Amino acid sequence: MATKHTPTIRQRRFGAELRRLREAAGMTAPTAADLLGTDRTVISNIEGGRFGISEERLRRLASIYACESQELVEALVQMAGSRKGGWWEEYRGKIPPGFLDVAELEHYAVRLRTVQTTLLPGLFQTEEHARALFDLLSPPLSRLEVELRVTHRLTRQNVLHGDDPTPFAGVIHESALRMQVGGRDVARRQLRHLLEACEWDNVTLLVIPFAAGGFRLMGDGCVVYASAPEAHLDTVHMDSPTGGVFIDAPTHLAHFRRRLDAAEEKALTPEKSRDFIHMVSKEL
Repeated sequence: MATKHTPTIRQRRFGAELRRLREAAGMTAPTAADLLGTDRTVISNIEGGRFGISEERLRRLASIYACESQELVEALVQMAGSRKGGWWEEYRGKIPPGFLDVAELEHYAVRLRTVQTTLLPGLFQTEEHARALFDLLSPPLSRLEVELRVTHRLTRQNVLHGDDPTPFAGVIHESALRMQVGGRDVARRQLRHLLEACEWDNVTLLVIPFAAGGFRLMGDGCVVYASAPEAHLDTVHMDSPTGGVFIDAPTHLAHFRRRLDAAEEKALTPEKSRDFIHMVSKEL
């Protein structure tokens, strides 16, 4: 087994879940290694996301830990078999690794939910809107890096299309709709694209207008909840000034689900949200 020095978020998530199973079983890493017939460092590297593990050994570990959820075991087997990486690997070393982690998270999600208060969801940004956003960063990016980030962002959007598009439910605050990134014309075309997305069968976009007042998650900027095939493996991604934050603790996931539900309840209906976006577009 070769060591992977920079495991992805998904690989670390896999290892963290195995660690939780071991700890729930009240077992130390050396004991688990002995029962698996390997060295304790192997367990440490697997739990750190640095090593992969075969399906046979993974099922043996699940048995050793007395994991009673067959759904969780099967989801872990699926995760263990997907270490090779996807299209985003061609960007490794060219753009920040956090961008790749987000793409990987979206790729494997069975459902995506988001609340956006100041920016529009990246999965619905037009090319010119995304480019204008990256041009605003400080310190300024080189033209090459801007183009790489734009191309990467547009390719991420493929999860919403194809034969098996990912279901998406997004809550967008009015402030994000009215932000004229790139100027009036770019903003108008961006809102028209949002209106088109409202018609996609797998997409639900909801608007919280200023008149609705405060709501939970209003101070968090951008929150994405990625549902996995098994709820124990869900992940939350949040933007921060120093980079993305990934959250997977069970109590925190439950907390975010409640807050997302509350934000959706505060929003307009899908029909009224579509009319609201159209109104803002006409006002530009």
